[in-house]
Amino acid sequence: MHWTIFLTYLGACAAAGATGAMIRPGEWYDSLNKPSWTPPPFVFPLVWTTLYVLISIAGMRIALAAGNQNAVALWSLQIALNTLWTPVYFGLHRIRAAMGVMVCLWAAVAACTWTFFGVDFWAGLLFLPYLVWVTIAGALNFTTLRLNPDQA
Repeated sequence: MHWTIFLTYLGACAAAGATGAMIRPGEWYDSLNKPSWTPPPFVFPLVWTTLYVLISIAGMRIALAAGNQNAVALWSLQIALNTLWTPVYFGLHRIRAAMGVMVCLWAAVAACTWTFFGVDFWAGLLFLPYLVWVTIAGALNFTTLRLNPDQA
């Protein structure tokens, strides 16, 4: 484990996660129609904490690998989009715009995962739970948009 690099990636993830801590869902979100399969609120911080550790380990592994240029660039793109989604959705209450961010985030995470597998197999595996969770989050965003057309 290269602690300096790991902690650098973890810091980037913590900055993304801080948006969720600073911009709370609140009454607006509580008033929305949501699908029955929406996870309970306590699940989100548990999942995101776990994912951010995995994402950071994967980033560290990629940073140390040869031929990592595209993988590092994609890691940077996905964390930027990850950071953007919460303020757009929960801060601005723009479900449709957040869906656009989510589509870009999903594509970036998928490209990242694919690229990681080509550079470091374990980094690719570490990104798979993130891809699954972003898929679920995208489905939640889409379904909430569909159930609340007046809130788009």
